[in-house]
Amino acid sequence: MGMLTPGLAPEVSFTNLFGMVMYGAPAFAKRHSEILSTFYRGTTKSHVIRRLRFVASDVAIVDIDNEVRGVKSMPNGIVVPPDGVVKTQLMEVFVRREGRWWIEAYHSVDVKSAK
Repeated sequence: MGMLTPGLAPEVSFTNLFGMVMYGAPAFAKRHSEILSTFYRGTTKSHVIRRLRFVASDVAIVDIDNEVRGVKSMPNGIVVPPDGVVKTQLMEVFVRREGRWWIEAYHSVDVKSAK
């Protein structure tokens, strides 16, 4: 069995690590396109699932350790660590409808390094 790609729900809510809150798949896609064509251009990303919890048979909350490597600069006062790896925590809410999983909510926060 191959990997299934979840869909982006039409009314998805999205909060990014800059604190921007957007609603709807078009806004999500537009913002990600902007990010990937500017300060995340040429970077690589990895996700590691920290916790997966089914709150119902058709609703899952996924906590994800996210790393973006090769970052040179970031806007809005987010400091790029010396190693160029920006770390965030993602929380995504998935809902299964008609046999397919949909991302309904996406929330990302910057991980602060220990001082």
